[in-house]
Amino acid sequence: MLLTIATNAVSGGKNADEADWIQNWVIPRFERAQRAKGRRVRVEYAPSGVDDEQYKTKLALDLKAHAGPDIMALDGIWVGEFAQAGYIEPLRPVVGADFERWEGWRQISRQVRRPATFENELYGIPAGTDARVLFYNKVLFRKAGLPEDWQPRDWREILDAARRLKRLDGVVPLQLNAGTAMGEATTMQGLLPLLAGAGGSVESGGKWAGATPELRAVLGFYQDVYGKGAGLGDPRLQQEAKGRDKSFQMFADGRVGILAEGDYFWRDVIAPKTGTSPMKRRDNDVGYALFPARARGKGLGGREFVSVSGGGVHVLNPHTRHPDLAFELLCALHSPAALRARLGDTAQITERDDVNKAVLARDPMLKFAADKALPVTTYRPGLAAYPEVSIALQEATAQVVSGRSPEQAAAAYSAQLKEVLGGSDDIAG
Repeated sequence: MLLTIATNAVSGGKNADEADWIQNWVIPRFERAQRAKGRRVRVEYAPSGVDDEQYKTKLALDLKAHAGPDIMALDGIWVGEFAQAGYIEPLRPVVGADFERWEGWRQISRQVRRPATFENELYGIPAGTDARVLFYNKVLFRKAGLPEDWQPRDWREILDAARRLKRLDGVVPLQLNAGTAMGEATTMQGLLPLLAGAGGSVESGGKWAGATPELRAVLGFYQDVYGKGAGLGDPRLQQEAKGRDKSFQMFADGRVGILAEGDYFWRDVIAPKTGTSPMKRRDNDVGYALFPARARGKGLGGREFVSVSGGGVHVLNPHTRHPDLAFELLCALHSPAALRARLGDTAQITERDDVNKAVLARDPMLKFAADKALPVTTYRPGLAAYPEVSIALQEATAQVVSGRSPEQAAAAYSAQLKEVLGGSDDIAG
Protein backbone atom coordinates (compact mmCIF):
# COMPACT_ATOMS: atom_id res chain seq x y z
CA MET A 1 0.00 0.00 0.00
CA LEU A 2 1.20 3.50 -0.83
CA LEU A 3 0.41 6.74 1.00
CA THR A 4 1.53 10.25 0.09
CA ILE A 5 2.01 13.34 2.27
CA ALA A 6 2.24 16.84 0.78
CA THR A 7 3.28 20.04 2.53
CA ASN A 8 4.70 23.28 1.21
CA ALA A 9 8.26 22.48 2.25
CA VAL A 10 11.43 21.12 0.70
CA SER A 11 14.77 19.99 2.09
CA GLY A 12 17.36 22.70 1.70
CA GLY A 13 14.71 25.31 0.90
CA LYS A 14 11.39 26.59 2.18
CA ASN A 15 10.39 25.15 5.58
CA ALA A 16 13.31 22.72 5.34
CA ASP A 17 12.98 21.59 8.95
CA GLU A 18 9.43 20.38 8.26
CA ALA A 19 10.45 18.47 5.14
CA ASP A 20 13.43 16.85 6.88
CA TRP A 21 11.30 15.89 9.89
CA ILE A 22 8.65 14.18 7.75
CA GLN A 23 11.13 12.38 5.53
CA ASN A 24 13.71 11.39 8.14
CA TRP A 25 11.64 10.89 11.28
CA VAL A 26 7.90 10.48 10.67
CA ILE A 27 7.92 8.25 7.59
CA PRO A 28 10.60 5.70 8.65
CA ARG A 29 8.98 5.19 12.04
CA PHE A 30 5.50 4.84 10.61
CA GLU A 31 6.67 2.28 8.04
CA ARG A 32 8.46 0.29 10.75
CA ALA A 33 5.37 0.35 12.95
CA GLN A 34 3.28 -0.97 10.06
CA ARG A 35 5.77 -3.76 9.34
CA ALA A 36 5.49 -4.79 12.98
CA LYS A 37 1.75 -5.18 12.37
CA GLY A 38 2.38 -7.31 9.30
CA ARG A 39 1.52 -4.59 6.80
CA ARG A 40 3.63 -3.60 3.82
CA VAL A 41 3.16 0.17 3.68
CA ARG A 42 5.24 2.69 1.80
CA VAL A 43 4.92 6.41 2.43
CA GLU A 44 6.15 9.03 -0.02
CA TYR A 45 6.67 12.69 0.72
CA ALA A 46 5.69 15.22 -1.99
CA PRO A 47 7.69 18.41 -1.36
CA SER A 48 6.80 21.79 -2.86
CA GLY A 49 8.69 24.79 -1.53
CA VAL A 50 6.78 27.26 -3.72
CA ASP A 51 4.70 30.38 -3.17
CA ASP A 52 1.72 29.60 -0.92
CA GLU A 53 -0.79 30.54 -3.60
CA GLN A 54 0.91 28.22 -6.12
CA TYR A 55 0.80 25.39 -3.61
CA LYS A 56 -2.85 26.12 -2.82
CA THR A 57 -3.80 26.19 -6.52
CA LYS A 58 -2.08 22.87 -7.23
CA LEU A 59 -3.87 21.16 -4.34
CA ALA A 60 -7.22 22.57 -5.45
CA LEU A 61 -6.74 21.34 -9.03
CA ASP A 62 -5.67 17.88 -7.84
CA LEU A 63 -8.60 17.56 -5.46
CA LYS A 64 -11.05 18.79 -8.09
CA ALA A 65 -9.80 15.96 -10.32
CA HIS A 66 -10.20 13.44 -7.46
CA ALA A 67 -6.41 13.10 -7.34
CA GLY A 68 -3.62 14.41 -5.10
CA PRO A 69 -1.91 13.26 -1.90
CA ASP A 70 -3.58 11.25 0.84
CA ILE A 71 -2.60 13.80 3.48
CA MET A 72 -1.97 17.48 2.82
CA ALA A 73 -1.14 20.60 4.78
CA LEU A 74 -3.48 23.58 4.43
CA ASP A 75 -3.33 27.04 5.92
CA GLY A 76 -6.18 27.26 8.42
CA ILE A 77 -7.82 30.09 6.45
CA TRP A 78 -8.16 27.77 3.41
CA VAL A 79 -10.23 25.10 5.16
CA GLY A 80 -13.63 26.75 4.77
CA GLU A 81 -12.91 27.67 1.17
CA PHE A 82 -11.87 24.11 0.28
CA ALA A 83 -14.86 22.71 2.15
CA GLN A 84 -17.34 24.98 0.38
CA ALA A 85 -15.84 24.00 -2.96
CA GLY A 86 -16.29 20.32 -2.11
CA TYR A 87 -12.54 19.64 -2.30
CA ILE A 88 -12.35 18.25 1.24
CA GLU A 89 -14.85 16.55 3.53
CA PRO A 90 -15.17 16.24 7.32
CA LEU A 91 -13.26 13.43 8.98
CA ARG A 92 -16.43 11.59 9.92
CA PRO A 93 -17.61 10.64 6.38
CA VAL A 94 -14.03 9.93 5.27
CA VAL A 95 -12.89 7.82 8.23
CA GLY A 96 -16.06 7.01 10.15
CA ALA A 97 -17.03 7.77 13.71
CA ASP A 98 -13.93 5.98 15.04
CA PHE A 99 -11.88 9.10 14.35
CA GLU A 100 -13.20 10.46 17.66
CA ARG A 101 -11.35 7.72 19.58
CA TRP A 102 -7.93 9.17 18.83
CA GLU A 103 -6.27 9.98 22.16
CA GLY A 104 -4.93 13.28 20.84
CA TRP A 105 -8.30 15.01 20.83
CA ARG A 106 -8.17 15.15 24.64
CA GLN A 107 -5.02 17.26 24.34
CA ILE A 108 -6.28 19.73 21.70
CA SER A 109 -8.61 22.36 23.09
CA ARG A 110 -11.74 23.45 21.29
CA GLN A 111 -10.20 26.86 20.70
CA VAL A 112 -7.14 25.36 19.02
CA ARG A 113 -9.34 23.05 16.90
CA ARG A 114 -11.08 26.01 15.28
CA PRO A 115 -8.85 26.31 12.19
CA ALA A 116 -9.63 22.65 11.45
CA THR A 117 -13.36 23.23 11.93
CA PHE A 118 -15.92 24.50 9.46
CA GLU A 119 -19.65 24.65 10.17
CA ASN A 120 -19.12 22.62 13.35
CA GLU A 121 -17.40 19.74 11.53
CA LEU A 122 -13.76 18.71 11.98
CA TYR A 123 -11.88 18.45 8.70
CA GLY A 124 -8.45 17.55 10.04
CA ILE A 125 -5.97 18.04 12.85
CA PRO A 126 -4.56 21.50 13.59
CA ALA A 127 -0.81 21.75 13.06
CA GLY A 128 0.54 24.15 15.64
CA THR A 129 -0.74 27.56 16.63
CA ASP A 130 0.39 30.90 18.05
CA ALA A 131 -0.95 33.96 19.85
CA ARG A 132 -0.88 37.78 19.66
CA VAL A 133 0.18 39.82 22.67
CA LEU A 134 1.62 43.20 23.59
CA PHE A 135 5.40 43.26 24.02
CA TYR A 136 7.00 46.11 25.95
CA ASN A 137 10.47 47.29 26.86
CA LYS A 138 10.93 47.15 30.64
CA VAL A 139 13.94 49.50 30.54
CA LEU A 140 11.86 52.21 28.86
CA PHE A 141 8.98 51.50 31.21
CA ARG A 142 11.26 52.11 34.22
CA LYS A 143 12.46 55.38 32.72
CA ALA A 144 8.86 56.46 32.13
CA GLY A 145 7.80 55.51 35.67
CA LEU A 146 5.64 52.62 34.49
CA PRO A 147 5.39 49.21 36.22
CA GLU A 148 7.56 46.40 34.90
CA ASP A 149 4.73 43.89 35.47
CA TRP A 150 2.39 45.92 33.26
CA GLN A 151 -0.96 44.44 32.23
CA PRO A 152 -3.40 47.01 30.84
CA ARG A 153 -7.03 46.37 31.75
CA ASP A 154 -8.55 48.41 28.94
CA TRP A 155 -7.58 50.47 25.91
CA ARG A 156 -7.31 53.64 27.98
CA GLU A 157 -4.49 52.10 30.01
CA ILE A 158 -2.57 51.26 26.80
CA LEU A 159 -2.88 54.87 25.65
CA ASP A 160 -1.95 56.20 29.11
CA ALA A 161 1.24 54.12 29.06
CA ALA A 162 2.04 55.30 25.54
CA ARG A 163 1.62 58.93 26.59
CA ARG A 164 4.09 58.40 29.44
CA LEU A 165 6.56 56.84 27.01
CA LYS A 166 6.14 59.81 24.68
CA ARG A 167 8.10 61.91 27.18
CA LEU A 168 11.25 59.92 26.42
CA ASP A 169 13.47 61.32 23.68
CA GLY A 170 13.85 59.27 20.49
CA VAL A 171 11.23 56.67 21.47
CA VAL A 172 8.17 55.58 19.48
CA PRO A 173 5.66 54.89 22.27
CA LEU A 174 3.48 52.33 20.46
CA GLN A 175 3.99 50.33 17.27
CA LEU A 176 0.58 49.21 16.00
CA ASN A 177 0.80 47.94 12.42
CA ALA A 178 -1.30 49.97 10.01
CA GLY A 179 -1.76 50.33 6.26
CA THR A 180 -1.21 48.05 3.28
CA ALA A 181 2.60 48.10 3.30
CA MET A 182 2.45 45.95 6.44
CA GLY A 183 0.11 43.56 4.63
CA GLU A 184 -1.59 40.85 6.66
CA ALA A 185 0.46 41.92 9.68
CA THR A 186 -1.79 44.99 9.94
CA THR A 187 -4.90 42.84 10.14
CA MET A 188 -3.52 39.98 12.19
CA GLN A 189 -1.31 41.75 14.73
CA GLY A 190 -3.38 44.84 15.39
CA LEU A 191 -6.81 45.25 13.87
CA LEU A 192 -8.28 41.82 14.62
CA PRO A 193 -7.15 41.70 18.28
CA LEU A 194 -8.59 45.18 18.77
CA LEU A 195 -11.81 44.18 17.01
CA ALA A 196 -12.16 41.20 19.35
CA GLY A 197 -11.43 43.55 22.24
CA ALA A 198 -14.27 45.79 21.08
CA GLY A 199 -16.63 42.81 21.13
CA GLY A 200 -16.73 42.33 17.35
CA SER A 201 -15.48 39.95 14.71
CA VAL A 202 -14.78 40.31 11.03
CA GLU A 203 -17.33 37.63 10.13
CA SER A 204 -20.02 35.82 12.10
CA GLY A 205 -22.96 33.65 11.15
CA GLY A 206 -22.36 34.12 7.44
CA LYS A 207 -22.33 37.91 7.74
CA TRP A 208 -19.25 40.07 7.21
CA ALA A 209 -18.94 43.05 9.55
CA GLY A 210 -19.22 46.36 7.75
CA ALA A 211 -19.13 49.80 9.36
CA THR A 212 -20.17 48.41 12.74
CA PRO A 213 -19.79 50.31 16.03
CA GLU A 214 -17.04 47.85 16.94
CA LEU A 215 -15.03 48.59 13.79
CA ARG A 216 -15.48 52.33 14.27
CA ALA A 217 -14.16 51.93 17.83
CA VAL A 218 -11.07 50.13 16.50
CA LEU A 219 -10.44 52.85 13.91
CA GLY A 220 -10.92 55.37 16.70
CA PHE A 221 -8.10 53.68 18.59
CA TYR A 222 -5.90 54.00 15.51
CA GLN A 223 -6.76 57.69 15.46
CA ASP A 224 -5.74 57.99 19.12
CA VAL A 225 -2.36 56.53 18.16
CA TYR A 226 -1.70 58.15 14.78
CA GLY A 227 -4.09 61.11 14.57
CA LYS A 228 -3.04 64.72 14.35
CA GLY A 229 -1.27 65.75 17.53
CA ALA A 230 -1.40 62.24 19.05
CA GLY A 231 2.23 61.35 18.39
CA LEU A 232 1.96 57.89 19.94
CA GLY A 233 3.03 56.03 16.80
CA ASP A 234 5.20 56.74 13.76
CA PRO A 235 2.90 57.09 10.72
CA ARG A 236 5.84 57.12 8.28
CA LEU A 237 6.96 53.70 9.50
CA GLN A 238 3.60 52.24 8.44
CA GLN A 239 4.16 53.29 4.83
CA GLU A 240 7.66 51.86 4.34
CA ALA A 241 8.11 48.64 2.36
CA LYS A 242 10.27 47.20 5.15
CA GLY A 243 8.50 49.07 7.93
CA ARG A 244 7.68 46.00 9.98
CA ASP A 245 11.27 44.76 9.94
CA LYS A 246 12.45 48.26 10.83
CA SER A 247 10.06 48.36 13.77
CA PHE A 248 11.53 45.06 14.99
CA GLN A 249 15.05 46.48 14.93
CA MET A 250 13.90 49.68 16.61
CA PHE A 251 12.35 47.65 19.43
CA ALA A 252 15.56 45.63 19.79
CA ASP A 253 17.53 48.90 19.93
CA GLY A 254 15.31 50.29 22.70
CA ARG A 255 13.53 52.82 20.50
CA VAL A 256 9.98 51.36 20.65
CA GLY A 257 8.11 51.13 23.94
CA ILE A 258 5.15 48.85 23.14
CA LEU A 259 4.79 46.58 20.10
CA ALA A 260 1.76 44.45 19.15
CA GLU A 261 2.92 41.14 17.67
CA GLY A 262 2.67 37.37 17.69
CA ASP A 263 4.88 35.06 19.74
CA TYR A 264 6.96 34.68 16.56
CA PHE A 265 8.51 38.03 17.50
CA TRP A 266 9.82 36.55 20.76
CA ARG A 267 11.16 33.24 19.43
CA ASP A 268 12.41 34.21 15.96
CA VAL A 269 13.04 37.98 15.90
CA ILE A 270 14.53 39.02 19.24
CA ALA A 271 15.86 35.61 20.35
CA PRO A 272 19.28 36.37 21.90
CA LYS A 273 21.33 33.93 19.80
CA THR A 274 19.27 33.13 16.71
CA GLY A 275 16.98 36.12 16.17
CA THR A 276 17.00 38.39 13.14
CA SER A 277 17.07 41.38 15.53
CA PRO A 278 18.60 39.72 18.59
CA MET A 279 18.34 41.16 22.09
CA LYS A 280 21.02 39.79 24.40
CA ARG A 281 19.00 40.73 27.48
CA ARG A 282 15.63 39.77 26.00
CA ASP A 283 14.61 37.64 28.98
CA ASN A 284 15.34 40.51 31.39
CA ASP A 285 14.32 43.54 29.36
CA VAL A 286 11.19 42.45 27.48
CA GLY A 287 7.77 42.11 29.07
CA TYR A 288 4.55 40.82 27.57
CA ALA A 289 0.88 41.37 28.30
CA LEU A 290 -2.49 40.28 26.97
CA PHE A 291 -4.55 42.51 24.70
CA PRO A 292 -7.26 43.94 26.94
CA ALA A 293 -10.84 44.47 25.95
CA ARG A 294 -11.88 48.01 25.09
CA ALA A 295 -13.47 48.18 28.54
CA ARG A 296 -13.54 45.50 31.20
CA GLY A 297 -15.72 42.57 30.19
CA LYS A 298 -16.57 44.16 26.82
CA GLY A 299 -14.45 41.89 24.64
CA LEU A 300 -15.82 39.23 22.31
CA GLY A 301 -17.96 36.83 24.34
CA GLY A 302 -17.72 39.07 27.39
CA ARG A 303 -13.98 38.52 27.74
CA GLU A 304 -11.67 40.84 29.62
CA PHE A 305 -8.68 39.86 27.47
CA VAL A 306 -8.37 38.66 23.88
CA SER A 307 -5.91 37.34 21.33
CA VAL A 308 -5.79 36.19 17.71
CA SER A 309 -4.14 32.98 16.50
CA GLY A 310 -3.17 31.33 13.26
CA GLY A 311 -1.96 27.90 12.27
CA GLY A 312 -2.06 25.15 9.72
CA VAL A 313 -4.19 22.03 9.38
CA HIS A 314 -3.41 18.54 8.11
CA VAL A 315 -6.41 17.12 6.23
CA LEU A 316 -7.24 13.88 4.43
CA ASN A 317 -7.98 13.61 0.76
CA PRO A 318 -11.63 12.46 0.63
CA HIS A 319 -10.69 10.25 -2.32
CA THR A 320 -7.88 8.38 -0.56
CA ARG A 321 -7.91 4.65 -1.30
CA HIS A 322 -6.85 3.84 2.25
CA PRO A 323 -8.81 6.12 4.61
CA ASP A 324 -8.17 4.18 7.82
CA LEU A 325 -4.44 3.89 7.18
CA ALA A 326 -4.22 7.52 6.07
CA PHE A 327 -5.89 8.60 9.30
CA GLU A 328 -3.44 6.47 11.25
CA LEU A 329 -0.59 8.29 9.53
CA LEU A 330 -2.32 11.62 10.16
CA CYS A 331 -2.43 10.82 13.87
CA ALA A 332 1.22 9.77 13.80
CA LEU A 333 2.12 13.24 12.52
CA HIS A 334 0.54 14.66 15.67
CA SER A 335 1.80 12.21 18.27
CA PRO A 336 3.70 13.63 21.27
CA ALA A 337 6.89 11.87 20.16
CA ALA A 338 6.64 13.27 16.63
CA LEU A 339 6.04 16.83 17.78
CA ARG A 340 8.89 16.72 20.29
CA ALA A 341 11.18 15.30 17.60
CA ARG A 342 10.33 18.17 15.30
CA LEU A 343 10.99 20.79 17.96
CA GLY A 344 14.27 19.34 19.16
CA ASP A 345 15.83 21.85 21.55
CA THR A 346 13.57 24.72 20.48
CA ALA A 347 10.41 25.87 22.22
CA GLN A 348 7.27 26.58 20.24
CA ILE A 349 3.54 26.34 20.89
CA THR A 350 2.08 23.12 19.48
CA GLU A 351 -1.51 22.01 19.13
CA ARG A 352 -1.19 19.57 22.06
CA ASP A 353 -1.48 20.63 25.71
CA ASP A 354 0.64 17.71 26.95
CA VAL A 355 3.50 18.57 24.60
CA ASN A 356 3.24 22.27 25.46
CA LYS A 357 3.45 21.44 29.16
CA ALA A 358 6.73 19.60 28.55
CA VAL A 359 8.45 21.88 26.02
CA LEU A 360 7.32 25.33 27.14
CA ALA A 361 8.32 25.02 30.78
CA ARG A 362 11.73 26.49 29.95
CA ASP A 363 10.27 29.51 28.12
CA PRO A 364 8.03 31.69 30.33
CA MET A 365 6.82 33.88 27.46
CA LEU A 366 5.62 30.99 25.29
CA LYS A 367 4.09 29.34 28.35
CA PHE A 368 2.26 32.60 29.05
CA ALA A 369 0.98 32.68 25.47
CA ALA A 370 -0.18 29.05 25.64
CA ASP A 371 -1.72 29.26 29.11
CA LYS A 372 -3.21 32.76 29.04
CA ALA A 373 -3.70 33.87 25.42
CA LEU A 374 -4.91 30.67 23.75
CA PRO A 375 -7.95 30.25 26.05
CA VAL A 376 -9.23 33.69 24.93
CA THR A 377 -8.09 33.62 21.31
CA THR A 378 -9.99 33.94 18.05
CA TYR A 379 -9.13 32.92 14.48
CA ARG A 380 -9.55 34.44 11.05
CA PRO A 381 -12.53 33.12 9.05
CA GLY A 382 -11.50 30.34 6.67
CA LEU A 383 -13.47 31.70 3.74
CA ALA A 384 -12.49 32.56 0.17
CA ALA A 385 -13.33 36.26 0.52
CA TYR A 386 -11.14 36.82 3.58
CA PRO A 387 -7.89 37.90 1.81
CA GLU A 388 -9.71 40.70 -0.04
CA VAL A 389 -11.61 41.68 3.11
CA SER A 390 -8.29 41.86 4.95
CA ILE A 391 -6.85 44.24 2.34
CA ALA A 392 -9.91 46.45 2.69
CA LEU A 393 -9.39 46.55 6.46
CA GLN A 394 -5.74 47.46 5.96
CA GLU A 395 -6.79 50.32 3.69
CA ALA A 396 -9.22 51.55 6.34
CA THR A 397 -6.40 51.86 8.88
CA ALA A 398 -4.25 53.61 6.26
CA GLN A 399 -6.97 56.19 5.77
CA VAL A 400 -7.04 56.95 9.50
CA VAL A 401 -3.25 57.24 9.61
CA SER A 402 -3.41 59.68 6.69
CA GLY A 403 -5.90 61.91 8.51
CA ARG A 404 -9.42 60.74 7.67
CA SER A 405 -11.90 60.26 10.50
CA PRO A 406 -12.82 56.78 11.78
CA GLU A 407 -16.35 57.31 10.45
CA GLN A 408 -15.09 58.16 6.97
CA ALA A 409 -12.68 55.20 6.94
CA ALA A 410 -15.39 52.82 8.16
CA ALA A 411 -17.81 54.03 5.47
CA ALA A 412 -15.16 53.61 2.77
CA TYR A 413 -14.43 50.11 4.07
CA SER A 414 -18.12 49.19 3.95
CA ALA A 415 -18.39 50.38 0.35
CA GLN A 416 -15.28 48.41 -0.61
CA LEU A 417 -16.67 45.35 1.17
CA LYS A 418 -19.77 45.49 -1.02
CA GLU A 419 -17.55 45.42 -4.10
CA VAL A 420 -15.58 42.45 -2.74
CA LEU A 421 -18.71 40.47 -1.92
CA GLY A 422 -20.72 41.57 -4.94
CA GLY A 423 -23.59 43.00 -2.92
CA SER A 424 -24.79 43.90 0.57
CA ASP A 425 -26.81 40.83 1.63
CA ASP A 426 -23.82 39.32 3.43
CA ILE A 427 -22.82 42.50 5.27
CA ALA A 428 -23.84 43.43 8.81
CA GLY A 429 -23.69 47.02 9.96
